[in-house]
Amino acid sequence: MRALLLCVLLAACGGDDAPKLLRLATTTSTRDSGLLEFLLPPFEKRERIEVQVIAVGTGQALELGKRGDADLVLVHARTLEDEFVKAGHGTDRRDIMYNDFVVLGPAADPAGARGKDVVEAFRRIAGRRAPFVSRGDKSGTHIRELEIWTKAGGAPKGEDFYLDAGQGMGACLVMAGEKDAYILADRGTWLAFKSKVDLVVLVEGDKLLFNEYGAILPTHAKADRGVGAKLLDYLTSAEGQRRIGEFRVEGERLFHPMGEGQ
Repeated sequence: MRALLLCVLLAACGGDDAPKLLRLATTTSTRDSGLLEFLLPPFEKRERIEVQVIAVGTGQALELGKRGDADLVLVHARTLEDEFVKAGHGTDRRDIMYNDFVVLGPAADPAGARGKDVVEAFRRIAGRRAPFVSRGDKSGTHIRELEIWTKAGGAPKGEDFYLDAGQGMGACLVMAGEKDAYILADRGTWLAFKSKVDLVVLVEGDKLLFNEYGAILPTHAKADRGVGAKLLDYLTSAEGQRRIGEFRVEGERLFHPMGEGQ
């Protein structure tokens, strides 16, 4: 009877066959684009590891890693990533993939932002006081946006045309579409959302728009570095890199594995 009861309890708890949990703190762009739904299932099935995706801005993702509330972080703000590692909060940072940022806006382009120079585009948007949606969430996209604004003479914070959303990329794209506003977005999320919003690409190709993603193992004692290292190895493996390159939306590639030539 006791043996039967033990078996029932083990079955209820999952026993040794229960999949391990891995907490992945990452950006909203990797989730909203649909990449993770395509990339993670083969890893989860083979390793019997359930990946819990925590999609937030890069700054928040790194903070989760710092507190030990994530077993791996996948983000896109190289300066912050290097500071995170230098401070001892993470180790074994690896290049994963890249895409680029684009400046989007209404097709009529009332600010005259269209072109190849992103700094000049931002100057024109500010000069015309055209609506601009900012992530405002310390994400990698927000950090890059602020870097561009700095080169353009400073972010117009406090101005009524500068809309500080404090939301993820997908929600901000919807907001920009509703308000006929300009916005800086990563190309991956844009391609996933472009059929849902009335915006067009106005600026692309500037070197300031290159967008690199890296993954880091947090060093906090609460982080499970064993499962984190397995996912890191998968992301940089031939299989993981191949799947990143194969992921497409409406026939267009959203991310490029870092193994490829730039």
